[in-house]
Formats: sequence, structure tokens, C-alpha cells
Amino acid sequence: MQLSGPKPEAGSAAPLEGDTRGLPFQWSLLAWAALVGILTGGAVVGFHYLLGFINNFLFGTLVEWVLDLVSVQQLDPATVEVFSAPDPDSGTPLKALLQLGLGGIGFLPPPPAPLPEPTPLPPIGPAGWLVSWPVVIAPLLGGVAVGLLRQLGRDLGPSLPSLMAMADGAAPALPRLPALRLLAASLSLGSGASLGPEGPSVESGGNLGLWVGLKGRLPPESQKALVAAGVAAGLAAGFKAPIAGVFFAFEGAYSAIPGRPSLRAVLVAAVASSLVTQLCLGDEPIFRLPAYEVRSPLELPLYLGLGLVASLMSWALVSLLAAGRSEPVQRRFARLPLWLVNGLGGLAVGVLALGFPQVLGVGYDTIEALLGSEGGVALTTLAALLVVKLLATGLSNATGFVGGGFAPALFLGAVLGNLYGQLLGAGGFGLPVAEPPAYAMVGMAAVLAGSARAPLTALLLLFELTHDIRIVLPLMAATGLSAVLVERWQGLADPGLLGPDPAEEERRQELAGLTVLEALEAEAPLVLSAGTTAREALRLLIKAHGHCLVVERDGWVIGVVTLIDLQRAISAGHGGGEVALEDCRRSDLLWLPKQANLAQLEDQLVPNGLRQVPVFDLIGPGPTQLPAGLPNNGLQAHALMGLASRDGMARALARQLNS
Repeated sequence: MQLSGPKPEAGSAAPLEGDTRGLPFQWSLLAWAALVGILTGGAVVGFHYLLGFINNFLFGTLVEWVLDLVSVQQLDPATVEVFSAPDPDSGTPLKALLQLGLGGIGFLPPPPAPLPEPTPLPPIGPAGWLVSWPVVIAPLLGGVAVGLLRQLGRDLGPSLPSLMAMADGAAPALPRLPALRLLAASLSLGSGASLGPEGPSVESGGNLGLWVGLKGRLPPESQKALVAAGVAAGLAAGFKAPIAGVFFAFEGAYSAIPGRPSLRAVLVAAVASSLVTQLCLGDEPIFRLPAYEVRSPLELPLYLGLGLVASLMSWALVSLLAAGRSEPVQRRFARLPLWLVNGLGGLAVGVLALGFPQVLGVGYDTIEALLGSEGGVALTTLAALLVVKLLATGLSNATGFVGGGFAPALFLGAVLGNLYGQLLGAGGFGLPVAEPPAYAMVGMAAVLAGSARAPLTALLLLFELTHDIRIVLPLMAATGLSAVLVERWQGLADPGLLGPDPAEEERRQELAGLTVLEALEAEAPLVLSAGTTAREALRLLIKAHGHCLVVERDGWVIGVVTLIDLQRAISAGHGGGEVALEDCRRSDLLWLPKQANLAQLEDQLVPNGLRQVPVFDLIGPGPTQLPAGLPNNGLQAHALMGLASRDGMARALARQLNS
């Protein structure tokens, strides 16, 4: 019987259910995304000007005034130039530091005459420690100021995981305009905290995206798209790399942003923010990178070795940042006032800077120096700088300074790559390889890829900075290997590089307090033999109103098959309905023991796009890493307790709210 209603015009097809091709183009979403990009670009421009002012005041005017007060050393203001090369005979690390500048903002106006070579690395060592003691003052004062600001403001606003939860409706929508966050970040980085500016830029863009979405009364999917647009705009403005910003918005572990409309919105926001920053701050790149040199295609295995070493450095950086944000450490710090904790952290960073002033601030100038020095920095100095930079970054993060981890990752990658290149070349094995700066560039991307779990973002970021197609193959090899190894060691859960997110950590702790048994479905799971045909299994699954079934062979569970898996097997044609059930499996078995909690259940469900996972009654403690595939001793079918699901997790949380 034909349904009544208007007939489609000849030559046209009515849109199928779920087909987005018949939907109207979302011009309004693109307009909102452009607004988010413009606002984010303006916020980043203001942030960098404020950061530059604080940086120049603390390490220029203030230190000069202190030195003049105590009559230790007289400095001519004309000698304090951000991009001037230090005199090797200038005497003290402090004077070299002042002449070099922190390079903390990356958007300082370009010098009147571009230098043919990047600024050399200033002297590192114990000489002149007593004379350079005023360098401790700036981080100390900056730490006290940041602590007071955090104590008065209390909340700097939600971070990216919380923003996505807010857009999804899983948490109250409370975005914050970024003024307080950017002020705290300017004080932190301007005073020498060993962090990066990209974290505050990206989080500010995300907050602006959700704020605009709420003000425009947009639906949740559009709000999530604007959060992603703000993330892309923040990274694009921070690094002058719009392509990398777009990929990071979709590659980040927090992201769950589907659909072509979101991609269009992200592209528009990245372009808008980049246009604002280029108009206000110029189009000079943040790094002046040397030309990449390829000696031989046979060097590719050596870049794989760099990827392996970079994965270890990434693991160390992420582990150190996570340890500083851990509950035991923060609980001890909570006994002291925030201003005192921040001040002590700044004091510790300042003490480290007495011998290694390069660890202060973002360190873009030091990266440029390493990229321009052809193996001129001693190997022992580079090795020591790796350790001190790691320690300074961990202290800055743990004690409450505001900033991100991208810049420290790039710094550590440049130092590590330069060290690795020297060891391969004239400083070690004497192999006919490219100069150390080439390995430093690849090391930057490899450490960033492993630390941020974003290999495509890291690859494209370095490619946008170098504009050299020849670097792509080594970048792909090193970044891919680094990211894979770090994920293998630490699992799919990403602790993140953009700083702590107290709201998200509180939500995760709430989930961790409930066992996975709270999320079991009431109905017993459908368990079928591996020899069952796909068509018969589909009939039984529809009859049971289920979404997936468990496959067993001789009393041992061998996998899980979903409704879509069965449909695909049958639709394959040519007897597809006679395919055995065990041949319908499309992925490794993901499961949990009964000792697991809801946080681990979420980590299994969300990244893999699953609705349900089986739970087994196994003897022993809960998993330290999420299990994937069959264990060595197998999974007995009688140990299956049921299926834990997204709906079951929602019911468990609802029961807790009503209790």
C-alpha cells in the first residue's frame, strides 16, 4: 500500500533515514565558528602581549633594579635585547640570559634585520652563580602572584575533557571567559615557569566555543563542534599552524566530535584565528628552522631509533606531569596556602636556573639555538639539560603554575634529537649522517607525538614550520613509532599535556568509586556456539532484543559479535548467511574482570565506540591496564557474569544521586 503524501520530483531521490545529504547546509554554525575563531585569536594576541610585558619587566627592569640596588652589577639597558647574540666573554649566565631573553611568547615583533643564523645557546655552567642570584627573584615573585590569583579566583575555568562533558550534558555547563586563565598563564610563563603557552590558548578557545554555543542556544552537537572549533583556533593561533590546529581538534583523546558540519566549523575557526594573529602579530614563524638535509635514504632506520628514544622521553614527561598532579602529592600541598606552594615552586625553578637558565620560560630561543648549532653544544651539557628541564617542568606543573606541556615536549625533543645526532655523527660513531639540527627537528615532533598522543598533529606542525617535503618520511617514522610505544606502555587512557582538569578528575574519581557490577545489564547475555550460522545468530539476537552476543567454543569464550557484525556478514552475499559465527568477529575481545570500576569501563567503551563489554568472575586483583584480547589462561564461559553497558553506567550514577 502506497503511503499518502507529496511525491518526490522526477530525477530526485528522497533522503534515506539517517542520511545527512538531504539536510540543509549549516550556514549559521559556520558563522558561530567564525566568531569563535575571531574571539580566540583576539584572546591569544592579548595573552602574548601581556606575557611579553611581564617577561620583559621581571627579567629586565626588575632584575636590573635589584642589581642596581645591591650594587652587584650595573647593566646598561641598551644591552638587554631579546634577539641579540650574547658575547661569549660577557661573564655570567644571568647577563647571557638577559641578552638572549626567554623567548617565551614566540610572537615578539621580528628584529629589524633578520639574523642569518639562530641565536647561539648561551653558556651553561656553574661560573658566575653568585652574581646571577637575582634570576631566582622573578620565578619566586611570579609564583606568589599566581598563587594569590588562584586563591582569590578559585576557578580558572574547565579544561577540555570537562568542556566536552558539559556540551554532552553529562556535567553542568559552566564555561568561563578566559581572562583569569590567561592572566595566570601570563604571570606563570612571564616569570619563568617551565611550561608552554599552548595549553591556556587551547583551553581558552574551548571555553569561548562552549560559551558562544550556550549564548546562541545551540543544540549539544553544535556546542561540541564549537568547542572543537575553539580548540583548533587556539592551537592555530598559538603556533601559527592552522592545519595542525584542525587535526588536533579531531585527534585529541578528549574528542568525540562526529560529522562533516563539525569539520567545516573547525576549518573556519582555525582560518579566522590565524588571520587575526597574522594581522596583529605578523606572519613570521615562531621558529626560524634551518634547511632540512637528507644525506641518504638509509638513514630512515636511524630515525626509527630516534622515535624509540623519543618514546622513552615522552613517557618520562607524561609520567612526571601525572605524578605531580596525583592525589598524594596534591594532598600534601593542600596543607599549605596556594601562594606559598606556588612561591616555593618558583623558588625551586629559579634555583635550577642558576646553572641552567635555558629551563626558564617556554624556551623557543633555546630550541632555535639547538636547531642552528651544528653539534657545538657538549654532549654532557645536553644530557644534563634534559634532566633539569624535566625536573623544572614537573615542579612548575605540580606547584600550580598555569601552562601547557607542548612547549616542554618540543624543547626536550630538540635537545634529545641534537644529542642523538651528535652521537651518530662526529661526536660519537662518526657515521655519515645529517647534521644534529636535522635530528633535533624530528626529535621535536617525535616527543610531542608520544606525549600528546597526537602523531598527525606533531607531524603536520613540524611540516608547517619547515615547509620541506623531504622531512615528511623521517617525521612519519619517528612520530608514529613514538606514539605507538607510549600508548602500548600506558594504555589508551591519556593523562594529557594541557594541565590538570579538577572537574574531570573529580568525575573520574566518582566513577572509580563504583564497581563494574553496578553497570551490568539485567538480562543474561546471549551465548552461542562458534559454529552457529550468522543468520541463525541474528534471528536469536533480534528475538532477545540485544545488541551483541558472546561466542564460545568448547566452554571457552573466544569473542563478542555485535548486531552490525552479523548484518555485514549476511550482506556480503554468496552464502554470507552460512558464515560461522566465529568468522564474524571484527576485532579483539575487550572485556573486564569483576574487580574493575566504572572509570575503567568508560575507558573500554568510549575510545572503541562500544555499547557493551563482557564482565568475568576472575580471581585476583583488578587490572592495572585495560585488557584486550584473550589472556594466556583463557576465559571460561561459566565465569561470564554479564554485559556492562553505557546505559548500565548511567543507571549506576543515577542510583548514586538518589541515594
